[in-house]
Amino acid sequence: MAKIVRTISGDGSVAATAIDAKDIVSRIEEIHKTSAVVSAALGRLSIAASLIGIGLKGGNDSVTIRMDGGGPTDILIAVADSSGNVKSYVGNPVVEIPLNKFGKLDVAGAVGNNGTFSVVKDLGLKEPYVGQVPIVSGEIAEDIANYFAVSEQIPTVCGLGVLVNPDLTIKAAGGYLIQLLPFADEGCIDTLEANIGRLPSVTNMLDSGMTAEDIAMSVLEGLEPELLDSFESSYKCDCSKERVERALISLGREELTKMAEEEDSIEVCCHFCEKKYNFSRDEIRGLMK
Repeated sequence: MAKIVRTISGDGSVAATAIDAKDIVSRIEEIHKTSAVVSAALGRLSIAASLIGIGLKGGNDSVTIRMDGGGPTDILIAVADSSGNVKSYVGNPVVEIPLNKFGKLDVAGAVGNNGTFSVVKDLGLKEPYVGQVPIVSGEIAEDIANYFAVSEQIPTVCGLGVLVNPDLTIKAAGGYLIQLLPFADEGCIDTLEANIGRLPSVTNMLDSGMTAEDIAMSVLEGLEPELLDSFESSYKCDCSKERVERALISLGREELTKMAEEEDSIEVCCHFCEKKYNFSRDEIRGLMK
């Protein structure tokens, strides 16, 4: 299980959320059979979705983040609920490109930066909230911060990291999200900037043994941080045969008739968890009713 913690400064002007998401990203690699750079890209996006999801109010609320940057990964999608549970999908799970100029996995090169970054929040209202901004870097953390600044007018700092072993398993993964309220003063901002400037990378902190709580407290050092709460979350797909049935019904009678005439059975695979659902010809005909 992944561990998420939420902290707040003593004066309530800054909130910080941090997660140790090694288990989540390990599950992503197991399900999608991702190459190293795709594990890093989809892992970062999924971590960000979990950090945002935990801030939703309603038990049935959810957030969907979608990146389509024109890179070789194709589209990336991560969906999280209000408990921080997340599921994700990538168009092309295996991408092999050279390391970037810093000798690290080239996430921006894999994702691309010529496209859109969108966030859809389903808050149980008549229509979901949709925010969309251009991708600014493709490194994902910067795109998260840019989205909040532009679309929600919330000053935000985001740090994300995934460390991949030579055998493609996940050594460390996690992140943090810091958000300022309008009444945060200049002194508070200066302290935050100093803290962030001296922090090691997320993966270095986790690999050295720091916990999610350690990270959340470190980013608010000097601001009298208080622990609000902590949660356990996981990679969790909520697909079911009933949901797949509804999706098939949405294809319409004509398409279902064609399926029933041409196939003895059909197999539908969930993009998020690779679970397979089989429908016989009689079951397809039953859906037509």
